[in-house]
Amino acid sequence: MKKKFVSVLMALTTVMMFTACGQSATTENAESATESVSAESDLEYIKGKGNLIVGITDFAPMDYKDDNGEWIGFDADMAKEIAKALGVEAEFVEIDWDNKVLELNNKSIDVVWNGMTLTPEVTNSMNCTNAYCNNAQVVIVKAEDADKYSTLESLVDLTFAVESGSAGEAAAKENNFNTTALKSQADAVMEVAAGTSDACIIDLLMAGAMVGEGTGYADLTHTVELTTEEYGIGCRKDSDLAAFINDEMKSLYANGTMKEIATKYGVQDALVEQ
Repeated sequence: MKKKFVSVLMALTTVMMFTACGQSATTENAESATESVSAESDLEYIKGKGNLIVGITDFAPMDYKDDNGEWIGFDADMAKEIAKALGVEAEFVEIDWDNKVLELNNKSIDVVWNGMTLTPEVTNSMNCTNAYCNNAQVVIVKAEDADKYSTLESLVDLTFAVESGSAGEAAAKENNFNTTALKSQADAVMEVAAGTSDACIIDLLMAGAMVGEGTGYADLTHTVELTTEEYGIGCRKDSDLAAFINDEMKSLYANGTMKEIATKYGVQDALVEQ
């Protein structure tokens, strides 16, 4: 009886050992598959699906729609050039700027290309390209009030409209301004035009296209420059797409394409040499 019990016990032990080995092998295979997916080339992923999905907001002169509803602008046209080099189509998706990193990591978009300031927060959460444009955050007020609000000290009691999650919002917080966060910079400009906010903070390049003589907001102007900064393009962490874009941007700068597109949208003086 004792021998029979020992035999049964040995048999059970053997079964458990094989089961454990099987589970271990399954776990290792799962981990290996996860590592394989995470190590997947972004370039191959984008080429495989046939499109480069570009996350943007309505932000002239970088990304905005023409009369036919097509996305144009300096960033939009440059993204189309990069898509062409990849052999795919560029598709543009409007995103909530606060959620840009989440959209990128979820693969709802492949790149953030929308006059994005290279802040520490951005460079820590994305794999970013080299800078391609210089910019600044500027204060927008009604033209009739420009002389009154021409210094930093004169702005302290104003209410500011800003784009949520933007460099403009960061500049406002740095100066302890009273702010209202909105979905886009365009909405912030509308607040000032409507008199709902005293001022707003937007990108200098956008200000050049949107406010002042010859624009849709001729009664607005920009005064104080709060920051100086640079634009970059955001890719997923560890993505090989950023290096590809850097190489292509160098070629497009060298052959004059980049300057030609920039001149079309009036941002040629802001270009950073590639």
